[in-house]
Amino acid sequence: MSRWRARVAGHAAVALLWLFHWMPLAWQAAFGRALGALLWRVAGSRRRIALRNLELCLPELSDQERERIARELFKWFSRSVLERGLLWWASPARLRRLIHVEGDVGFADRHAGPVMWLAPHFVGLDVAGAACQLFVQREGASIYQAQTNPVFDAAVRRGRLRHGRAQIFARSETARPLMRAVRGGAAFFNLPDMDFGARDAAFVPFFGVPAATLLAPSRMARALGMKVQPVVATMLPGGQGYRVRFLAPLDDFPTADAVADTERMNRWIETQVRACPEQYFWVHKRFKTRPPGEPGLY
Repeated sequence: MSRWRARVAGHAAVALLWLFHWMPLAWQAAFGRALGALLWRVAGSRRRIALRNLELCLPELSDQERERIARELFKWFSRSVLERGLLWWASPARLRRLIHVEGDVGFADRHAGPVMWLAPHFVGLDVAGAACQLFVQREGASIYQAQTNPVFDAAVRRGRLRHGRAQIFARSETARPLMRAVRGGAAFFNLPDMDFGARDAAFVPFFGVPAATLLAPSRMARALGMKVQPVVATMLPGGQGYRVRFLAPLDDFPTADAVADTERMNRWIETQVRACPEQYFWVHKRFKTRPPGEPGLY
């Protein structure tokens, strides 16, 4: 019965997103912000995580300013969830009108060697993934977190693969299929800033707090001779759409020192977060894994 209920819930959620995608974006945005205001009141655990992260990372701000950022995050996050239907079912022409790309969009197509797109966890992350397929000819490859609900998981996979220029691999898989895809010419869409535990990671500062951060971006880029290009997505107010910036590839990255590279990467992410703190994914327990002997932070 529980499996049956899960499937019904999954189908209902997917149907709701499909219905929403027909609405003008301004209407979807209004619904999303209203839902976010409600979630702020009822999602106590995530609210506390967001406020704790902001306290740790932006201690120079007042309590009132950190709460304002967290409240806005919930509204942007809820928008991003509802607007996934747009990314999954809207026509490519409609998406190209709504996604405003800036910077060196054509780098991956011009560069003959392997490319890594470095995409921090802003709430518009799925928009960045769509932009890499809609505005770049080179195939992409990425890792995703499999959803517990099988119906929703299938919808996520279909939505992210629908443009025909991508491969995605579950995080539970080995790295071999991803490495084969990169060696075959796919650009790796890499999400570098979540806590996946201490394995293959180093504790490097993130806003001055030691954070378990994977060394894989540096090590993989060095092993495969990859150029690393940051890609940052920002959701715009109302029905204005989205902005995706393809920034200049990082100079002198990677080096032989994976820890130093990872520290540099975190410092770069900090600059992007400070520019738009309301859209960073503060609801993730970024500091869940602690160095040996240190107490928990949540």
